[in-house]
Amino acid sequence: MKPCVVVDIVGLTLRQLGEHTPNLSEFCARGTRAPLASVLPAVTCSAQATMLTGSLPAQHGAVGNGWFDRDNAEVALWRQSNALVRGKKVYELGRERDSSFTCAKLFWWWNMGAAVDWSITPRPFYPADGRKIPAVYGWPRSYPGELEQRLGAFPFFDFWGPKSGLPSSRWIADAAIATLELHHPTLTLVYLPHLDYSHQQFGPQDPRSRAALREIDVVFGDLLRAARGAGASVLVVSEYGLEAVDTPIDINRVLRRAGLLEVRETPAGEVLDVFGSAAFAVADHQVAHVYARSEQAREHAANVLRNTPGVAEVLDRAAQRRFGLEHARSGDLVAVARKGAWFTYYYWLADERAPDFARTVDIHRKPGYDPCELFLDPALRAPKLRIALRLAQKLAGQRYLMDVIPLDARLVKGSHGRLVEDPLDGPLLLSDEPLGAAELSRDGSLPMTSVCERILARIFAPGARSGA
Repeated sequence: MKPCVVVDIVGLTLRQLGEHTPNLSEFCARGTRAPLASVLPAVTCSAQATMLTGSLPAQHGAVGNGWFDRDNAEVALWRQSNALVRGKKVYELGRERDSSFTCAKLFWWWNMGAAVDWSITPRPFYPADGRKIPAVYGWPRSYPGELEQRLGAFPFFDFWGPKSGLPSSRWIADAAIATLELHHPTLTLVYLPHLDYSHQQFGPQDPRSRAALREIDVVFGDLLRAARGAGASVLVVSEYGLEAVDTPIDINRVLRRAGLLEVRETPAGEVLDVFGSAAFAVADHQVAHVYARSEQAREHAANVLRNTPGVAEVLDRAAQRRFGLEHARSGDLVAVARKGAWFTYYYWLADERAPDFARTVDIHRKPGYDPCELFLDPALRAPKLRIALRLAQKLAGQRYLMDVIPLDARLVKGSHGRLVEDPLDGPLLLSDEPLGAAELSRDGSLPMTSVCERILARIFAPGARSGA
């Protein structure tokens, strides 16, 4: 077996390779740079499950970053259990081929309970008094402590929220480098999210996004040198490309005005009533799963959404089947935004009725993805002072609400989820080894479902030498 490091640089596209990415460009200059044919939806959890299993959402069940759990009647977003993904993953297949195969999984999703030898992922503590304490979860128990002793604590607030930035990706890369040195895994899976932040905040063409490209290229260069020093081959993948957006679609407000969505009045604002609603949507970037209580409600919702500006397609079950998306977890309808548009989760009709969690970073309570969590509310006169006051309340043992997130979806300048027209703007695979032309599709792309087997082929190639 020859060790392999798979680096997931979220948001990287072929169009972005060039003067800002000397390390990435040199890496694949004599090898392979090919677009990956994206899955629908083109979002993290679906794409990673596809690469790990070699199957589509209709088989592995990761139909988005979340879905409506019909049995529990709850919106389940950003769940981490590896058991939620059906089918054998690349690390299970590797161990079947050779019992000495080992794997380290660093911040790739579907991490908890994965059949790997070393794993680490964000996982805060939630004490009974309502606090959230930043932390990571890892296995074996000693592994996170081993890394944090070397590197310091994981910069949790640089991984998601208004402070998101380079330090989290730098820490993950350094953790991978340390893992290669200490444990020599056969397969090392590394997740670098840096581009995702700037591209959503500013758009992929903004100078600040180009600066982020240069920054992640430096991080990759360090990781590449460490991998080569450990005798490992390297593959680079991305999950999707981001596009500039200027049109937020409040899909749940559309359904509410159509008489389909109901809310419950609470002392902390309105909350979505999934029991009383005839139809509602779980918004996920440029795709939204719409769940209907009856056939009549489904038809009503489909008609309303097909006439909503910014909605490109409304997929019923038959149409979902064509995209490999039909699954019990999928919505009765799946709405897809047109280019330049994306879906908010907002369902209240006046901001003073928004729930208290709407103005906080809360990825589990909101019935949909909220990219506004990347921003501090520009309407606040002194947001840093408010944060300081909230932290003082926390230190004093008082209850507090970190209510600094805006409710203005127009701030968001980049999104993803729909299938791109030009493969240069979608996900990619880079390798320093050439690829035969016969392996490419007519448009020059590779199926995302092929990534699993490509990783195994690297590791178990005939005559492959053992690494360090």
